Amino acid sequence: MKRSLNKETTKMQARLHCLCLLTLYLTTGYGQEGKFSGPLKPMTFSIFEGQELSQIVFQFKANPPAVTFKLTGETDGIFHIQPDGLLYYNGTLDRETRAVHKLEVSALDEHGATVEGPVTITIEVKDINDNRPMFLQSKYEGSVRQNSRPGKPFMYVNATDLDDPASPNSQLIYQIVIQLPKINDIMYFQINNKTGGISLTLEGSRELDPVKNPSYNLVVSVKDMGGQNENSFSDSASVDVMVKENIWKAPEAVEIVENSTDPHPIKITQVRWNEPDAQYSLVYKEMLPRFPFLIDQEGDIYVTQPLDREEKDSYVFYAIAKDENGKPLSYPLQINVKVKDINDNPPTCPSTVTVFEVQENEKIGSSIGTLVARDMDEENTINSVLGYRIVDQSPKSPREGLFLVELYTGMFQLAKQSLRKQDSPQYHLTVEVSDKDFKTLCHVQIHVIDINDQIPIFEKSDYGNLTLAEDTAVGSTILTIQATDADEPFTGSSKILYRITQGDSEGRLGIDTDPQTNAGYVKVKKPLDFETAAVHNIVFHAENLEPLVSGVEYNASSFAAFKLIVTDVNEVPQFSQQVFQAKVSEDVAIGTKVGNVTAKDPEGLGVRYSLRGDTRGWLKINPATGEIFSAAPLDRETESLYRVQVLATEVGGSSLSSTANFHLTLTDVNDNPPRLVKEYTGLFFCYPLKAPGSLIFEATDDDQKSFRGPQFTFSLGSKSLQSDWEVSKVNGSHARLSTKHTGFEEGVYNIPIHINDGGRPPLEGTVSLPVTFCTCMEGTCFRPAGHLAGIPTVGMAVGILVTTFLVLGIILAIVFIRMKNKGKDSVKSAQASEVKPLRN
Repeated sequence: MKRSLNKETTKMQARLHCLCLLTLYLTTGYGQEGKFSGPLKPMTFSIFEGQELSQIVFQFKANPPAVTFKLTGETDGIFHIQPDGLLYYNGTLDRETRAVHKLEVSALDEHGATVEGPVTITIEVKDINDNRPMFLQSKYEGSVRQNSRPGKPFMYVNATDLDDPASPNSQLIYQIVIQLPKINDIMYFQINNKTGGISLTLEGSRELDPVKNPSYNLVVSVKDMGGQNENSFSDSASVDVMVKENIWKAPEAVEIVENSTDPHPIKITQVRWNEPDAQYSLVYKEMLPRFPFLIDQEGDIYVTQPLDREEKDSYVFYAIAKDENGKPLSYPLQINVKVKDINDNPPTCPSTVTVFEVQENEKIGSSIGTLVARDMDEENTINSVLGYRIVDQSPKSPREGLFLVELYTGMFQLAKQSLRKQDSPQYHLTVEVSDKDFKTLCHVQIHVIDINDQIPIFEKSDYGNLTLAEDTAVGSTILTIQATDADEPFTGSSKILYRITQGDSEGRLGIDTDPQTNAGYVKVKKPLDFETAAVHNIVFHAENLEPLVSGVEYNASSFAAFKLIVTDVNEVPQFSQQVFQAKVSEDVAIGTKVGNVTAKDPEGLGVRYSLRGDTRGWLKINPATGEIFSAAPLDRETESLYRVQVLATEVGGSSLSSTANFHLTLTDVNDNPPRLVKEYTGLFFCYPLKAPGSLIFEATDDDQKSFRGPQFTFSLGSKSLQSDWEVSKVNGSHARLSTKHTGFEEGVYNIPIHINDGGRPPLEGTVSLPVTFCTCMEGTCFRPAGHLAGIPTVGMAVGILVTTFLVLGIILAIVFIRMKNKGKDSVKSAQASEVKPLRN
């Protein structure tokens, strides 16, 4: 009995132990889909590593004849099963030691024979963050070129974490903690927080200089759990970065000898980016018919064909380095190529024949001209230095060697004697022009020209008297004069220019020369004036365009004279100006002097003034003095610029007259009160008024803005209206009329408004603003017919209609009676006609 009791006690303890484990198991929540017991079948369980001991996994149930269970597989001495099928573990799981445990569970009968299973039970050990990240190296070393592209990594740091790489526990975040030296608190380096790639910042790309700081030390940290958890682990490492000089530099200028016969392409220079795998290209600075250069992907630059310096002596283009995405890595480098000259061009003459002129009296050694030949080779080099030599002279009379050419300048001089045109009017020279390797023959023609050693001689010295009226038309030819010159015709030595030297100080006459005959045509250039000078004693001088040679002078033969007599013509008075202008205020008193005009008669007669075109009768003029006065009130708003004509008539003589214009500008005064800008006849509110409303109106006046205030002011014209209406200013010219309530009757309200212009002096006008309260349909105002002027009321309309019907009734009755009477008369006549035969 006691043994049985002990056995029951043991079972009870086991059950309590299982219950405690089960309770713990349920609390921790392990299992699948909330099921903690069930039949024997393949199952998978997920368990976090590092859990406390004695954790229940699952309770398997046995089906008879099974009485117990057996556990095999990767138990690692941790996983156990009780005879009643309770699977548990009593050791600490470590995912890094074994991430998955493959177990097998079998159900046995009382003899130990397997009656069910084995089935596979998979235990997946879920990760917890129990491992800190570790850098692969405690110290890293790297290098970067100055001006490297910002954001492109030049080295990497790497850390590992033994936690599950698929979980946040091993999500690593990199960060630069310290940069030494740190200049002006600016970071020159940055790190990709996910890849650990270290690159330059934009400031670092611009500022890094190996001369200033050849190296930098960085402290880099790494955190797991994405660095977002306060329980994350971290590690740090030191990074030494060496700064190297930028090799992306423009090469020295390149010289290429023109017309090279070497096989092409020929390498001429190179560029290199700081890092490998850059993509290179060339861009030319100017549009060219051909671009004879290329660059390979090593950065070597080639010329692809022979160059010709005379076609183009230099090239400027750019080398560009791009990354794999086609984005430029840095600024372009300028490549300068100079084409070096060789002597491959002969001298060329400036023209087929070069012509010089020399006067026949030139002295020995005088310069005749310079032959400037050209050479297409490079200037200021031995290839373009030219020499000149005369190899032939034609004709050779009066002797050979008349001319000399300077060897290197090409300047020609007279060598042995002065030339005479009668010996030969021209000479032909053959000139050899040579450079270092080539010779060219050029041709020079020297013309011997006449000298001005003959003076013009008038055909007669006195052209007599000439009488002209003072009103002779300007441009009239009044005299022809003639001089001759014995020098070579149609040259500057023989062409004659005529000048008036006496008798015409005011320049009323002029002389035109015929280029073919040298005849001089004397013309009137300005109006003649009898009153100024009645007689002109004119003296002419004939001279050449070219100066006379030394020792030859003009004499009396080059001078001639004539007398011009001007006769008087009665002329109209002359105003001192054609337009007289004056300005007065529009409010000047009647009789105020507003202007003055003046005119003189050329013959000295008196002048009498009168007005024309004074359409408004505003002005009067003093007929003797020309003073103009106001004769009536002036009004700028009617006409701001008043134009009239002034007539000047000579007193006596033939009473000739002339006119001038008088313009009177009227300046404004503030003499116009404000008014409405238009007639406001369509202002209305819909009746009945549901809410207070407002209307906008605009004011103006006819004065200039400078004579009224900067803006109008508005007010109601009656205090009795202030309980119903309100006027408020919108701006300087607009105001708003507003209702203060909604209790208005249907009808028309005429609202008086005071408008003040604030001018100098201020003027105020009162206007009436009609406002209608009416029934509205679709936003349009409709007035009752009885309220419209000129339209009869309903009663009147009915009365008119009844009267019309009565008149029509009377007319119809009269017509009916007359027709009836006429019918009776017809019957009587018929009866009478029937009776008469019986009587016969």
